[in-house]
Amino acid sequence: MPPTSLPTAERRAAYAAELAQGTERFHEPRRADCPWCGSRRLRTRLRTPDLRQRKPGTFVVDECGDCAHAFQNPRLSAEGLAFYRRDGREEAHEGLADRLLGARGGARRHRAAARAMLPFPEPESWLDIGTGLGHFPEAAREVLPYTSFDGLDASRRVEKARAAGRVEEAHVGRLTDPRIAERLRGRYDVVSMFHHLEHTPDPREELRAALEVLRPGGHLLVEVPDPDSAFGPLLGKWWVAYGQPRHLHLMPLPNLLGELESLGCAIVVTDRREPHVPYDLAGAVALALGRALPGLDAPWRPAPPTPLQRRLRTGLTRASAPLLASTAALDHLMAPLLRRTRFSNAYRVVARREP
Repeated sequence: MPPTSLPTAERRAAYAAELAQGTERFHEPRRADCPWCGSRRLRTRLRTPDLRQRKPGTFVVDECGDCAHAFQNPRLSAEGLAFYRRDGREEAHEGLADRLLGARGGARRHRAAARAMLPFPEPESWLDIGTGLGHFPEAAREVLPYTSFDGLDASRRVEKARAAGRVEEAHVGRLTDPRIAERLRGRYDVVSMFHHLEHTPDPREELRAALEVLRPGGHLLVEVPDPDSAFGPLLGKWWVAYGQPRHLHLMPLPNLLGELESLGCAIVVTDRREPHVPYDLAGAVALALGRALPGLDAPWRPAPPTPLQRRLRTGLTRASAPLLASTAALDHLMAPLLRRTRFSNAYRVVARREP
């Protein structure tokens, strides 16, 4: 029985048994070359613990000296990804950063992303990859009321999206699964990936699979964190876009454009302004506070917090609320300026699959 389905005491014992074997087994062998261009000129860009869930382990992000691709090295194995992503959406174990950043994909941003497709013929069918609970299709339908939205997600949350009427069809799994790819081949006018590629073991494979389910002349809409953002070196491990250990790749814009062109796509839109998410300062403060405060009663902790630690965390969390609110307000106040500078933290690409 997986640990997420066990009562708290049993889950704690299950995690203890897993962690007794060490965390080194969750990593693949360290790479000596860049997974994007093959260069061996690598430098360490970041070394950090798990700042969100505070699970044990240290994670390294290396950067290629030739193409500037940044990637987790050594990369988590499938078992490691399952371990570190487990419980990530359970409200009882979410930290300050999760509660603060949970609203970053709000309806306004979703509608703005959908409007990026208005200059092109109205799509009949749209597949949103990594859709989760389907909040993007729900908001996008306000912009494109005659478009049929389907969703694909590795978790069964997409089935809840279908039950709620947010998507027409729900597909559980990964687009790189040949069974799913074959079933969906050539069905869609638009395929979207919002902050999805950075989570995938092989972004190139994911792009190829996305193009396979597009009709000729269809459009691929991608948004990802921008590793060239000035917030990266400024905030270091506290920059939320690093997302360790769950983000496996951070792709510079030229790399993604080059890959799409090599796959026979025409680049029709590149945008570093609109996709900027105003959360950098507040996210850094939330991560730092979450690291400093006594830990939550999470099943991977050796023992539950004492009553004093619980009271201390509750009191300090309430006391820090004005600081979080003020930095979040500052993020939004500065956003119109920052999105026009190197501090913009994300970019969007729209590519057309040529016949």
